[in-house]
Amino acid sequence: MKEVVLALTLALVAPDFAAGKTYVYKYEALLLGGLPEEGLARAGLKVKSKVLISVAAQNMYMLKLVEPELHEYSGIWPKDPLIPAPKLTAALAPQLMIPIKFEYANGVVGKMFAPEGMPVMVMNIYRGILNVLQLNIKKTQNVYELQEAGAQGVCKTLYAITEDEKADRILLTKTRDLNHCQEKVMKDMGMAYTQSCSKCQQDSKNLRGTTSYNYVLKPVADGMLILEAAVNELIQFSPFTEMNGAAQMQTKQSLVFLEAQRAPIVPIQAEYLHRGSLKYEFSTELLQTPIQLIKINNVQAQIAEILNNLITHNVERVHEDAPLKFFELVQLLRAARFDDLEKLWNQYRNKPAYRQWILDAIPAIGTPAALKFIKEKFLAEDLTVAEAAQALIASIHMVTANTEAIKQVEALAMNNKIVENPVLREIVFLGYGTMISKYCVERTVCPAELIKPFQDLLAEAVAKDETQDIILLLKVLGNAGLPTSLKPITKILPIHGTAAASLPMRVHADAIMALRNIAKKEPRMIQELALQLYMDKALHPELRMLACIVLFETRPAMGLVITLANIVKTEENLQVASFTYSHMKSLTRSTAAIHASVAAACNVAVKFLSPRLDRPSLRFSKAIHMDIYNSPLMLGAAASTFYINDAATILPKSIVAKTSAYIAGAAADVLEVGVRTEGLQEALLKNPALMDNADRITKMKRVIKALSDLRTLPKRTPLASIYVKFFGQEIAFANIDKAILEQAIALFTGPSAQAFGRNAVQTLLSGASFRFTKPLLATEVRRILPTAAGLPMELNLCTAAVAAAAVQVKATTTPPLPENFHLAHLLKTDIQLETEIKPSIAMNTFAVMGINTAVLQTAMISKAKFNSILPSKISARLNINEGHFKIEALPVSVPEPIAAVQVETFAVARNIEDPAAARITPIIPAKVYEPISMDILRSKIASSAAASWDVAVDKAISKPKAAKLNKKYCAKAYAIGLKSCLKIASENAAFIRDTALYKLVGKHTVALSLKQIEGEVIERLEMEVQVGPKAAEKLIKQINLSEEEIAEERPILMKLKKILAPGLKNGTISSSSSSSSSRSKSSSASSSSSSRVSSKAIGATASAKRLHSSSSSSSSSRSRSSISSSSSRSSSSSRSSSSRSVSRPSKSSSASSLASLFSASSSSSRSSARTSKNKFLGSEVAPSFAIIFRAVRADHKVQGFELSAYLDKPSARIQIILAALAANNNWKLCADGVVLSKHKVTAKIGWGAECKQYDTIITAETGLLGPNPAARLRVTWNNLPSAIKHYAKIAYDYIPASVLAGLIKGKDENSVKQLSFTVAATSAKTLDIIWKTPTRTVYKLALHLPVAMPLEQIKGLTPFDDLADKIHYWFAKAGAAECSFDRDTLTTFNNRRYKNEMPLSCYQVLAKDCTDELKFIVLLKKDHIEQNHINVKIADIDIDLYPKNTDVIVKVNGREIPINNLPYQHPTAKIQIRPKAEGISIFAPSYGLHEVFFDRNSWKVKVVDWMRGQTCGLCGKADGEVKQEYRTPNGRLTKNAVSYAHSWVLPAESCRDTTECRMKHESVHLQKQTNLHGQESTCYAIEPVLRCLPGCFPVKTTSVTVGFHCMPAGSALNRPESIYDNSVDLRETAEAHLACSCTAQCN
Repeated sequence: MKEVVLALTLALVAPDFAAGKTYVYKYEALLLGGLPEEGLARAGLKVKSKVLISVAAQNMYMLKLVEPELHEYSGIWPKDPLIPAPKLTAALAPQLMIPIKFEYANGVVGKMFAPEGMPVMVMNIYRGILNVLQLNIKKTQNVYELQEAGAQGVCKTLYAITEDEKADRILLTKTRDLNHCQEKVMKDMGMAYTQSCSKCQQDSKNLRGTTSYNYVLKPVADGMLILEAAVNELIQFSPFTEMNGAAQMQTKQSLVFLEAQRAPIVPIQAEYLHRGSLKYEFSTELLQTPIQLIKINNVQAQIAEILNNLITHNVERVHEDAPLKFFELVQLLRAARFDDLEKLWNQYRNKPAYRQWILDAIPAIGTPAALKFIKEKFLAEDLTVAEAAQALIASIHMVTANTEAIKQVEALAMNNKIVENPVLREIVFLGYGTMISKYCVERTVCPAELIKPFQDLLAEAVAKDETQDIILLLKVLGNAGLPTSLKPITKILPIHGTAAASLPMRVHADAIMALRNIAKKEPRMIQELALQLYMDKALHPELRMLACIVLFETRPAMGLVITLANIVKTEENLQVASFTYSHMKSLTRSTAAIHASVAAACNVAVKFLSPRLDRPSLRFSKAIHMDIYNSPLMLGAAASTFYINDAATILPKSIVAKTSAYIAGAAADVLEVGVRTEGLQEALLKNPALMDNADRITKMKRVIKALSDLRTLPKRTPLASIYVKFFGQEIAFANIDKAILEQAIALFTGPSAQAFGRNAVQTLLSGASFRFTKPLLATEVRRILPTAAGLPMELNLCTAAVAAAAVQVKATTTPPLPENFHLAHLLKTDIQLETEIKPSIAMNTFAVMGINTAVLQTAMISKAKFNSILPSKISARLNINEGHFKIEALPVSVPEPIAAVQVETFAVARNIEDPAAARITPIIPAKVYEPISMDILRSKIASSAAASWDVAVDKAISKPKAAKLNKKYCAKAYAIGLKSCLKIASENAAFIRDTALYKLVGKHTVALSLKQIEGEVIERLEMEVQVGPKAAEKLIKQINLSEEEIAEERPILMKLKKILAPGLKNGTISSSSSSSSSRSKSSSASSSSSSRVSSKAIGATASAKRLHSSSSSSSSSRSRSSISSSSSRSSSSSRSSSSRSVSRPSKSSSASSLASLFSASSSSSRSSARTSKNKFLGSEVAPSFAIIFRAVRADHKVQGFELSAYLDKPSARIQIILAALAANNNWKLCADGVVLSKHKVTAKIGWGAECKQYDTIITAETGLLGPNPAARLRVTWNNLPSAIKHYAKIAYDYIPASVLAGLIKGKDENSVKQLSFTVAATSAKTLDIIWKTPTRTVYKLALHLPVAMPLEQIKGLTPFDDLADKIHYWFAKAGAAECSFDRDTLTTFNNRRYKNEMPLSCYQVLAKDCTDELKFIVLLKKDHIEQNHINVKIADIDIDLYPKNTDVIVKVNGREIPINNLPYQHPTAKIQIRPKAEGISIFAPSYGLHEVFFDRNSWKVKVVDWMRGQTCGLCGKADGEVKQEYRTPNGRLTKNAVSYAHSWVLPAESCRDTTECRMKHESVHLQKQTNLHGQESTCYAIEPVLRCLPGCFPVKTTSVTVGFHCMPAGSALNRPESIYDNSVDLRETAEAHLACSCTAQCN
């Protein structure tokens, strides 16, 4: 073995070519693309030539091609032959035969030299040949790896060397792994917005490539001679995982030594310039689309021809080839010079149709020339603002980012004309950030000076406090996403000093959101900053939640996620805790590969946290993430919603919704929309006439001036904002404030808007036609990489669409409108409108894999075409005065099909010199035969009978395998005389491999057609509506229903009605909440079947308790469980044998009472209060309205339906009848409803022949269940169509199990033909429900609602008389927060309870508007006999409420208002005072104070929803943060309820105070000496303690725990002035005074 190694070491020297000789090689390169199996189509190219190599100088060689030949291939491999391309060969041969020079030393190719005119494509072919000569041979190793430079970059290469001693040859094998390259030559276009998913590519790569080189070397005197070299390269691609199959591009090269000649290679007479190295050079293929090959002779003439074609053939409808023509137009514009674009514009700018096509095509060029063109035309005022905005948005996202393009956008951004227009300024500024992002996406280090000008503008805007500019520039930096922008952004965040903290919060919010794109490049850096923001509990909760969003977008590791979970465990802010927990919880369900690590970390983190965090109501902030991902297909989608609230209001503060897509191992944020509604709800609902005069505010401030440390909240500026992101880049945003709304209202109500409306009407009256055409290059994603042969391989996905619509409209009025008409005149005329619309769309999508150059293309192409047109002709007539409306669908010529999709995959080979010779071969031939391999045969043999062993294995077995599908589905609609057909045809390659890729390739067609049914000639379709007295005239078919009862009643019910309501007309029974039945004991018990359900339901929650039977007179029958309704219990219910109940009261017993309440039999439910009335109301009253649906036939047969409605107000009865118009069709639907009382309504619905085939009765009733309002909906039937039952069962089966979780369920022997649904409101925010079906009974007790129900209105109490005021009140009531006091216990707005030890005679701030507006103040005090007094200051009035004897006294501005004079209505403001129960209520919802109720023993304060988070006082902030309830006036969070309550006392200044209060706040001194941290200290309370004024002494005290701040004992005399601002060192008990007695010394 040692001898072999030694021999190789001596022999292994680099290949060399001797001087004075010309080495002749035979060279062949074959490139083939397609699926790997034989028998399918492939596309390819073959290059044949002799290669001559000779020495020119030391380490300098000449290379020349001789007798080059090019062959194209498009056929069934390997059956079809290669086809010579003589014209292409003739065109390229002169260039291919030009010799080049190259450096070559020690087997390494260096610089290349060629004449200046040598095409880059030819140079790349030479690189493919020289790439074979690249050999890095190490003399001391036989097997080794290195990163070797080649035509495709610097890639990992493995060498293996051995020796054939007998033949005296050295065999060398070299393998290059194209997936592991230090520097890979590859160009991506249109992929700047995607994010690579490394996790997705770990198990299966979409793109793989490898190249193997086999050399036979012969030792010669001067070194080594390459006798033979064979190269085999395979690049495979699949949009799915590799297991689903992949298309491939195979390159084979062969270099065989022929002879050595003496004649040297002579260079041409030209200067040889340095033309690069072995590395592939990109050229014209960057601008060449692979879907077509255009020979450009005269670009201007060709563009003009294409424009004429597009405009001519896309007038009435879009031509199916319009997208392909649009591709051609874009290709020609890319090839044009800028001067050509100028000439083109000057020629067509005054022709609207041509102008629009040019402006739509220019952005698709994708070069800086597009931006330059738009800029120059706008500055020259050739473009309108709308045209410029549209073109700029499209160009910025389509133009390839390079330094020239960036300079063009920067010049636009700094141009005064752009800056002066807010819309264009926003587009260009945001676009600049987008351009920087695209430029830097493939660069590890991006020049900082690119974004520096905008960073300087941001610093300038901050210095000038220009909020709008700051926001815009932050969004620019966010779009750019450069790490160098991190420092300027962090200066805006509130973590850097007071300057940043003083900025508006929406600026801080935008600054945090600007970090998201930076996080994609520097996740670790952003994680540190986001975590710092999240942990800062002094920040506003919204900012912390935004930091949480940013943090999770960095896909944090396990440790960071667990850190977040630990923070949440001790989090006091419920908004932040709820948001973070919900975000983690939703991510645990993610199946996308890109989120795998985060999902695993979150799955662990949520187990650290309490499940109670999942229970907060919808008022709390939430993050929801949902995704679906198919790993084999590498395809998925995701949606995220971030619902951010800060005060538990109904309207959230902001909502962000985002959609993402995962495809082929990449991820992209497709669309994101964010809406912010800061102060919007308040602006909509508060009193617009709220007086902000200085007198009112000064008066209120004077009342609370004693709270010297009171911190007010900033006033909310009514603002709504919205932004839109497309592929992670913000393209537009808008801030909407009060000024903008006022301007918009003024614009739409101004004379200009009215003039515009008159002009539009006049245009319609004279007839108008509109034509709209819009082309769009929707997608162009390209990846270009070189092959071993030096020719570029391209993967391409592009989509173009053209939409068009032709509209003709003509209006007439009767009588004609006057010349100077007002728009109100239209209400008094008969208007007729005729419209014809022809919308159409054509879309082409191409997926390409193959060789793409400017002179030749050989590729596999999958083409999808979609075409659709659906014309319509409509005539409408409207006469508002007569209540008549008619619309007609008139006949129109419909093409066949109206929509079609065609997908075809084929191999194509073409060249620029002979376009007519292009060869296109379908991938699947007409007949497909598949040779069965040994493995397949063995598997078939193993699964077949024993006789199959006789099969001759060596014989090729073939049979047709192509799977074809050809089906047609049709449906006929005789009512409108139309037949629709769906035709599906498919032929694919799934017979080879049953995978997604092979199912896609082939030919597929789906077509939808619509045409008339043969023999059914429909002239037009009509819908006519007539309201009012003329409705009867429009009815075509007269209705004649037989006289019969509406609903049968049993005799016992008739008798029962006479007993209960003998004096009512027509036997009507009315009921109310105070009826005798509701006050009496229940006269019936539940049926035995219902009782069994109840007992089972109760047993589900309390199985340990024994259930016992009781008679109908047991506790259940004695309970007040009957609901007040219009009908009493039926006799069948009262005769039920037994019932079950639970011996102890509980929620389950509530369910039992519900069950017993609503267990009436179906016969009872079918009862009705009216008898012996005409079934058809039309015999007594005229129809209220009629609607006719009619198909007008050529044979004049009546076809269609008519709907008529009848209303009988005296009997409160309504009837709706739908009848078929055909003379021989007696199908009808009859709906008969009657209001039996204000608590009960019933309706019978019958349909079928004369409304008798099927029927159902629906009864709805309301009443009281004990003290609680209740409602029941009951549905019974005799016969129903089987289809309804079938779909009802399917719908039930689709209900997720999670929805049914927590419900008490049980089987029951209910009526087989009855459903009932019962709801009882146990409080304003909780419901008990029961749902009974024929097979099951379901209970849900104490169901919590997110908003309060207006129960007072249900019970008939209405504080306002005006309807608008009522609606306003109900809306305010729904979200109102309530604070109450009962038996010395105060319940805050956040439902936290504490005992309020009130000082005597001193007012406490119960609740106040804590903003600068001071809309209201509610004060509370306890007098000397310990009775509560309430004082309300609102608007310009003071209201006092206090008890006197047994009454409640009301004073307004010091004047007493007798109870008899209530309700009191404020003369100007919407403030009411009215009696309620045993007390008095004040209502002022438009001022933020929904209600203040006061009686002798209790009080309640309710604030409206939009005041949440803006209140302060004893009742708290109403923000849902129960852990942060006890906040003192200076904002400090205290732990002690008594200390908190005393901090809100309004202290007295002296004994001369007009109030009776004689107390003040003091910082008390801790009497005992304290050793703190080993040092003797003196401590002072930093929380105020109530003490009597000097000269007074306490007569009642209490203990209070407060925080103390300690200082060294020696510095006790230097007590700080503001002790309340210090930190808490310890907590001790202090004595607080509750009542004082004063001496004469008090002054």
